[in-house]
Amino acid sequence: MVHVEYPAFVAEFIATFALVFIGAGSILMDGATGGQLGLGGIALAHGLALLVMIYAIGHVSGGHVNPAVSFSMWLTGRMPTAKTAGYVVSQLGGAVVGAAALATLFPGAANFGVPALAASVSVWQAVLLEAITTFFLVFVIFGTAVDTRAPKGVYGAAIGLTVAADILAIGPLTGAAMNPARAFGPALLSGLWASHVVYWAGPLLGAAAAALVYSKVILKTTSK
Repeated sequence: MVHVEYPAFVAEFIATFALVFIGAGSILMDGATGGQLGLGGIALAHGLALLVMIYAIGHVSGGHVNPAVSFSMWLTGRMPTAKTAGYVVSQLGGAVVGAAALATLFPGAANFGVPALAASVSVWQAVLLEAITTFFLVFVIFGTAVDTRAPKGVYGAAIGLTVAADILAIGPLTGAAMNPARAFGPALLSGLWASHVVYWAGPLLGAAAAALVYSKVILKTTSK
């Protein structure tokens, strides 16, 4: 029932708001300071924002903070359709509010932290890059947060560090969103939709692959 899930929806909204505000905000701050943060600072901002939010809301909603993660849980039968839809709407809403806050605070910014493709990267290359990095992210989520055999309490750090590592690896090529909501909020506020399909297709494909591999191969085989 909706009222039962209300705290989880609120938690996902707030956590995604924080991810966009801090993550995309770090990109705006990097530009405002002439590149003082650099790629490492931007990666750290995203990773730390996700890390602390997952620890804050993991016991409330599972700490998805990403429509691709919620999709992976639905795909493997861990969430019903209605709840998954509620999570995705909450995440997209939080991302829009996070981007709106940045638009208010940085009115002269060009894009409010919208992820973008490098000139040398095609749409299909970008989809593959986003899919691979999201595969790593969701694989880590299943290995540390879903699999009950994992060491207790490591999931937040493991997930946050994976996001930071992925941004360091491909950030200059695609923006390394790995998260449709992270791309959607800033795109809506800035009106920049170029190659936006990349940030849905790549993460959803990567999340599906990781979830199925972990569930059907690792969990199913090692549990026997």
